[in-house]
Amino acid sequence: MLPVIALLGRPNVGKSTLFNRLTRSRDALVADFPGLTRDRQYGIGRVGPGPYVVVDTGGLIAGPEGVEGVMERQVARAIAEADHLLFLVDARDGCTAADLDIADRLRRTGKALTLVVNKTDHADPALVTAEFHTLGLGEPRPISATHGRGVAGLIDRVFAALPAGGATPEGAGPPDAGTRVAVVGRPNAGKSTLINRLIGEERLVTFDAPGTTRDSILVPFERDGRRYTLIDTAGVRRRSRVQDAIEKFSVIKTLQAIDACHVVILVLDAAQGIGEQDATLAGHILESGRALVVAINKWDGRTPEQRARVRDDFERKLGFLDFASVHSISALHGSGVGLLLEEVDRAYASATRDLPTPLLTRVLEAAVAEHLPPLVRGRRIKLRYAHQGGRNPPIIVIHGNQTESVPETYRRYLINRFRQALDLAGTPLRLELRTGANPFGGRRNTLTPAQLKHRRRVRSK
Repeated sequence: MLPVIALLGRPNVGKSTLFNRLTRSRDALVADFPGLTRDRQYGIGRVGPGPYVVVDTGGLIAGPEGVEGVMERQVARAIAEADHLLFLVDARDGCTAADLDIADRLRRTGKALTLVVNKTDHADPALVTAEFHTLGLGEPRPISATHGRGVAGLIDRVFAALPAGGATPEGAGPPDAGTRVAVVGRPNAGKSTLINRLIGEERLVTFDAPGTTRDSILVPFERDGRRYTLIDTAGVRRRSRVQDAIEKFSVIKTLQAIDACHVVILVLDAAQGIGEQDATLAGHILESGRALVVAINKWDGRTPEQRARVRDDFERKLGFLDFASVHSISALHGSGVGLLLEEVDRAYASATRDLPTPLLTRVLEAAVAEHLPPLVRGRRIKLRYAHQGGRNPPIIVIHGNQTESVPETYRRYLINRFRQALDLAGTPLRLELRTGANPFGGRRNTLTPAQLKHRRRVRSK
């Protein structure tokens, strides 16, 4: 087991910046804005003598209420599962009353603890750490998470304090992440609630207010011997409504999560209905080529008229998602949720399947025999053979003559024939039509006029 190191402290002391420094990534959203982190964010530490799990947490405040109270429970779980706690304080703010309160709470946990004084850039470490001795947590360690000063030495000290057998041998790596599944949708559609239901614990902060999730949170788990990494994402609204800089970065992280995953679960809100933003987000998923499962959430409690309206809106606004399976669920109560991972597995298998060239060519020949391509300037388009050109999404390359003149309707016909014949469910399918070079192109006609006249007479017979 990898050792677990949790980052704790007040809001805006640099926990997410240190998380990104330790993991050598940009997984945690960072901005000069207090309370940005709300969920536990996990990553593999790559600074120090060996790998470890580092946990970013939300800021601790006195008397938390509302969503901050839910965040407090997330921090408590991070403390419970950690082998070592890093308590971050801000050198620029000095030792505050909130720091004294947090120090007292962490001391009572009985966990191994290191006091870390961040933001010590261009300052004498001895001077900026002096006042933090009053916290009674041992020798403070000055660092600069932004520039990396003192970070490597801090992790060396943490590893030295780990119990025997707690550190992982050099060269041991993180576990396989398995199938990466991004859960996306509009704000307050129930994405975090759905992930909590899938994994069977309150892993993510859920609150009855839009915009609760601000960052993309990776949640690894295992079911029936298969590994998954669920990616909780921030809700995506229409661009005209996105004015806050933090929300703009959150939307970017959501779109990046779509591009980085294997399968997308698109969560629609039956209570709000299907809006234009759902169609825009679905269009981006289709353009990215990711396999897709659609979950219509909050289905419980809807009247038959409301359900019929949602179905009609889906067919009218999201009819281009005809390749994806659609499930009516209740993330809060669990109805219909159990089938989602089965569909995720099926969609991922279809998206990454090997498609033999002889099989693709036979399907192409059968499709052409049943419905011939159209004529172009009196000449028939010829489609000769097909082979696979890529996976996730599957790409089928068809070679022939005049393929640039294949109309879009015939292209859709071929896509549907391939999807049906190959049983490709839950994944978009792309066609590439290529025309071979004319072997006689560029040659000059060397026949005599009499020979040309004879050839025309033979052809006319």
